Order: sequence, then C-alpha cells, then structure tokens
Amino acid sequence: MINPNKLFQLEGGQQRRKLALCFGALERDILGIAEKGSEYNFHSMPRAEYIKALCRVFLKDPKISPEAAKKISSLISQEGFDERAACNLARNELLSILGTFPAEWDLIIAPHPSANAAQDGKVAARGFYPGIAVYAEDIRSPFNLGSIFRTAEGLGAQKVWLSPGCCDPAHPRAVRSAMGCDKTIEWERAPLEALDDSQNIFVLETGGTPIEEFEFPKTGICIIGSEELGASPQALAKANCGRVTIPMKGLKASLNVGVAFGILMQKWVESLK
Repeated sequence: MINPNKLFQLEGGQQRRKLALCFGALERDILGIAEKGSEYNFHSMPRAEYIKALCRVFLKDPKISPEAAKKISSLISQEGFDERAACNLARNELLSILGTFPAEWDLIIAPHPSANAAQDGKVAARGFYPGIAVYAEDIRSPFNLGSIFRTAEGLGAQKVWLSPGCCDPAHPRAVRSAMGCDKTIEWERAPLEALDDSQNIFVLETGGTPIEEFEFPKTGICIIGSEELGASPQALAKANCGRVTIPMKGLKASLNVGVAFGILMQKWVESLK
C-alpha cells in the first residue's frame, strides 16, 4: 500500500492509475480475496482511515464528476463507513477518466457460498428441477458459456450439456462469468446425436412459437445455438417439441445468447410452478 502523502505528490494519469490499483487491492482485501502478499499492510493507520485518506486524494482530482465527488464525500462523512462502496465508486470513476472500463471478468465480486459448505454440521444440497437441462451447441464465447452455466445453476436446471464445438468451461473468462457454477451443476460434453430422443427436446430459435404461447414440457432439454449461426439444422430436426421464440420489436431483433437463455429459463421455471 502506498503512503497517501506520496500519492498527493503524483499528478494526472500516474496518480489516477496508482489510486485505481490501490482501491482495487483494498476492495479485494475487504472481501477476503486478496492475493497472498497483497493484503492490507499499512500498519500506521486502520484500513478504514487509510481508505478515507485515499478518498481525500481522489477528491482533489479536477476531472472527477460532481456526482462522484458528492457520493464519496457523503460516504466518508457517514457513521458506519462503507469501505467497499467507497473503494468501488472511486476505482470505477478513475477507470472511466482513464478510459479503461472493466470487463465482466475484471469485476471484483464477493465469492458465493459453495454448495458443499457445511451448515449446522451438514453438507448443503443443491436444489434443482429434476429432468430440466440445456444443451449448448457450439457456444464459442467463454463469457457466454460461463453466463449459461450461471443462469442454469441459479434457476434450477439439473444439467448442462455441451456440444464438442463449445469452448472450454475451464477458460479463465468462462470460469469468471460462471462464478463457480461450473463446479456445482452437473455437465457433460456430448454430440447432439447422444441426446435421448425419448426425452422432450425443444430449440430456442427465431421463427418458432412465441414464448408466451409455447407449452413448456415438465422435463426435457432446451437446445441453444451458437452466437453466429443459431441452432443447426440437425438441432432443429432433433427438436421433437418444437421451436420457441422470444418476440422482439427492435430494428436489430437480436439478443445476446446468454440473455436470451435467461429469459427462456425464467419462463420455463414459471411454467413448472
């Protein structure tokens, strides 16, 4: 950690970069996810006071927005100082000024409890809807694949199937956007032909039954196609329960595949209830 007095001596972009790095390291320390050796170690003052000192350096920057300055000033004057909120706001304002915007995998997010965490001496079991699964066909983006894992796990799918053409769930960006859900939900890589035709299978694709009118099965597999090509002809032929479509009004009439899957899963879960 840098002495706040030294930060006052820096100017412009150099000061902003140093401050942004400090606020990011402090945020990780607050969440208990700081890397070894980067924990808070400025022993001459408590962490909260150190953060306030950095915030005062931040408030001297002429390029920060009036809104950010007002929020930071309010935070450091309140009782029960919210250390993380101050660090997060200041860091993102500095990154905005520097023209460096964090990607999803750069965000500093608190770790979620593990499904295997002990609760009252017992191992927690993951709840899900039996027989509800998704088949991801040729999803190339690690971010999108991680998002699909996160949505499937969060909304209660039992399993995620991956086609051979999907990217690796162990890719760092996939792991980051999955938020650990790749470890708590069952998944398997298999070709489309391996799906059991006796199961209910449907496809999320354009040109089908509007989602409000679609009759979701009580159990089954939803196939979602690639970002570029959508569902393959083979996937469409495999869909013994038809095709479901999310109606849109925009000129582009296009949704990110992870967003589209989230909308579908919510509707499917509503139908189960």
